[in-house]
Amino acid sequence: MADRTEILDLLHELIQTCKDGETGYAHAAGIATDPTLKAYFSKESLERARFVQDLKTEAQGMGDEPDTSSSVAGTLHRVWFEAKADIGLGDQSILNSVEQGEDSAKKSYEQALKTELPEGLRELVDAQAKSIFSAHDYVRDLRDHGVQEETKKREVA
Repeated sequence: MADRTEILDLLHELIQTCKDGETGYAHAAGIATDPTLKAYFSKESLERARFVQDLKTEAQGMGDEPDTSSSVAGTLHRVWFEAKADIGLGDQSILNSVEQGEDSAKKSYEQALKTELPEGLRELVDAQAKSIFSAHDYVRDLRDHGVQEETKKREVA
């Protein structure tokens, strides 16, 4: 079992990962032109905000008060994808950038799942990981196959 310090370090990393995702998705929703993308990005931003709160509650239960600000890397990533959108690369460019952010989130959660955690926290991290992996795959498919095609697939399923 991981010790208290390791668990808190992991929680801090996941909080920062989710905060980056929350801010990144909100930013993407603000600059995307396709209404389907705007709605999806907004929904994911709200889910990541909930993840941040759930993780923060876990840390507070261990007597810690975690920082819930975005990382420098996350901020730079958003500036880069906004610049690409500003020069007219459009929604496809936004999808590319969001998928890169999701790659990072997926790696953070894959690493977290390798850690031996207390049962309740393990369940929380596992549930969040499943959602993040699903979002990663969905954004990747949107990027690779186009918004309309993937939206139709999701409506049929």
